Amino acid sequence: MSAISPLVCMTDSPSEQDVLLRIRTLRHKLGKRVLILGHHYQREEVFGFADVTGDSLKLSQSASRTDSPFIIFCGVHFMAETADILTRDDQTVILPDPAAGCSMADMADLPQVSAAWNELSGILDADAHITPITYINSTAALKAFCGQHGGSVCTSSNAQRILAWGWRQRDKILFFPDEHLGRNSALAMGLGDEDMIVWDPFKPLGGNSEEDIHKARLILWRGFCSVHQLFKAQHVHDMRQQHPGIQVLAHPECSRYVCDIADMVGSTEAIIRHVEAAESGQAFAIGTELNLVNRLRLRFPDKPVHFLSPTVCMCSTMFRIDPAHLCASLEGILANKVENRVRVAGEDRRWALMSLERMLSLG
Repeated sequence: MSAISPLVCMTDSPSEQDVLLRIRTLRHKLGKRVLILGHHYQREEVFGFADVTGDSLKLSQSASRTDSPFIIFCGVHFMAETADILTRDDQTVILPDPAAGCSMADMADLPQVSAAWNELSGILDADAHITPITYINSTAALKAFCGQHGGSVCTSSNAQRILAWGWRQRDKILFFPDEHLGRNSALAMGLGDEDMIVWDPFKPLGGNSEEDIHKARLILWRGFCSVHQLFKAQHVHDMRQQHPGIQVLAHPECSRYVCDIADMVGSTEAIIRHVEAAESGQAFAIGTELNLVNRLRLRFPDKPVHFLSPTVCMCSTMFRIDPAHLCASLEGILANKVENRVRVAGEDRRWALMSLERMLSLG
């Protein structure tokens, strides 16, 4: 993918208002030729142009159903890869800024996971005993690995459902790359700490004994979201002290120490629905990305919404998608000079599609 100038769509030094006006003009000209997908963590000035907004599961489903020839994914690279896998060959998926990645997805790559699988196979028959499940926050190559080895993809919305499916296939699950989503989902399903181990890819046998591996039902990859790990149990206690009656809502990528004492744990879509359904006057402290929290604060002025952490932090890679890059993507489509197309081809596409279709078939 080629680099792109953030000012390619305007002359000299355009103001943000000029860029926003130009985007509106381009959207009108292109009409249904373009579908813009916007993740909940996007900045407001980009999010407002999305035709469909949502979490990874909802956007994946929308990508698989659209007939638009061009799909602009305002999110990060693994999301655009997923959209490309789920769409037809004659459709084009564009990531406005190719530098928009995911630090969590970078914590597990195909060589590391393949090496772990080989180590596990030296102790037991991995293909007979282990279902690999990858969080959607991962590369297409890892989704393909799961497809090839009888596994699936999951999102924060359906992780428990996919884990239950995985255990119906085999007696163990290797879950990557997010340790915390895997642990919190399994704990909510009734597994105990004694049923889980953590696999550190930089240690022999992931830092475990052969006995530990034989006993474990869930093998968790040592990976995490840097934003969600900012939230601490002390923040929950402080909020409850400062705002009696407040409800604490946490994303399952947070640590178990936060999730264990939160009033509700759920995906971004679940958090939104929870706030929507609450009575006027109910206050919330929310442990997830700042842009979503701010959007809820503006949308529900009668329901005080607080960011759970005193440290203000947003997903820096999501923040790379700005109006100038969105504008440039639209200009490229209009001029038949598409930049920053995301394409997954060959065997990776075939096997990754299989793992994604398994997930979508389970809801």
